[in-house]
Amino acid sequence: MRRGALYILITTLAIFLISACAQPSRVDKNYSRSVKQARLNQILDSEAGTNLEPVTGLDGKAAQASFEKYRKTFEQLRETSQPLIQIGTQGSPSTPYPPGK
Repeated sequence: MRRGALYILITTLAIFLISACAQPSRVDKNYSRSVKQARLNQILDSEAGTNLEPVTGLDGKAAQASFEKYRKTFEQLRETSQPLIQIGTQGSPSTPYPPGK
């Protein structure tokens, strides 16, 4: 008799747990709406894909020079950048006093 009551209790508990998961939550209803809205807010001209005219602006040489200048800024950053946090070192140059004092 106790086994039958235990099986009924476990079955009833399992049904309640499964039914609790089946309800759509507020998150499910609005899932990815903020991402879609942010993407739409970033579009300046929604008809740009239908416009087949060539883009005017910089000529080839000016665009190439601008791109090379942009690329060189990253090379300069790589050469001059120092790590801000040094892990596992003693007496790093950023400490004002030598270790042990």
